[in-house]
Amino acid sequence: MNINENDVAKLVQQVLQEMTSGAPASAPKAQAAPSGDIPKTAKVAMMTELKHFEIQEYPIPELGDDDILVRVEGCGVCGTDAHEYKNDPFSLIPVVLGHEGTGEIVKMGKNVKKDSAGKPLNIGDKVVTCMIFKDDPDITMFDLNKQNVGGADVYGLLPDDDVHLNGWDSDYILIRGGSTVFNVSDLDLDSRILIEPCAVLVHAVERAKTTNILRFNSRVVVQGCGPIGLICIAVLRTMGIENIVAVDGNEQRLAFAKRMGAGETVNFMNYKGIDNLANAVKDAFGGHLADFAFQCTGSPVAHSNIYKFIRNGGGLCELGFFINGGGG
Repeated sequence: MNINENDVAKLVQQVLQEMTSGAPASAPKAQAAPSGDIPKTAKVAMMTELKHFEIQEYPIPELGDDDILVRVEGCGVCGTDAHEYKNDPFSLIPVVLGHEGTGEIVKMGKNVKKDSAGKPLNIGDKVVTCMIFKDDPDITMFDLNKQNVGGADVYGLLPDDDVHLNGWDSDYILIRGGSTVFNVSDLDLDSRILIEPCAVLVHAVERAKTTNILRFNSRVVVQGCGPIGLICIAVLRTMGIENIVAVDGNEQRLAFAKRMGAGETVNFMNYKGIDNLANAVKDAFGGHLADFAFQCTGSPVAHSNIYKFIRNGGGLCELGFFINGGGG
């Protein structure tokens, strides 16, 4: 099943409508607080069933010595959020979504002095976070590109618990000790919201490089020119890779892909059948198939077809998230 722009837009509109229309009558009213004070309660957009959010309100818990309380300033909506909204593939409900967020530190535990990169942290600093590494000795901050990090928890994809403030779709989020947290006070709000998806692509490209197939002179195809695909092109260009072909069905996105650094583009809407499309990609590379491909869509059909674009012995990095494994 595909997730498109309309699905994401509907998700955002519902949350915004709930947030602006007020909490349900059964929920306690928020504590009014002077500017700069921390309220006693916080609202969250709790997904309580498929395609349904409720604005709920909970007491802000006491912080542990290693915890950080952040006032949320903004959050992006990922395609994974749309999948969760429609299908709950991870069986998370009830859950507070939002993993592309950022905000301002309003309270810290006594042990919190620095961020994950060693930069000092203070009240008022702007931060981003995503993962909770817990006590896994095999995961270290500066060794991430050598392995997948499937054992870590992710804010915005945590089932509800007694903390409740577990995702960025809320007024406040509680960052627990053992989490990644980075001081990004030098960036504006829009740039901070883009950090998480950019980090995904930097990690993906670094992982791809470990195959020794992706090199500066590789022919690379990027399938899907949404935010992930466009950022992928930009990250590839930082490697010096110039021979990039972008594949999408939207001319506006393909034009943006060229602005981000793609050398050639292929609109799949202009070709009937995968063989004709694969030949078009081959022609865009001057008669060669790709050395490496990045699959950046949420479409199982796109996933099942991308192998046709890659030469024998080439490489593939799968970045799209979908429900079934291909075909329709």
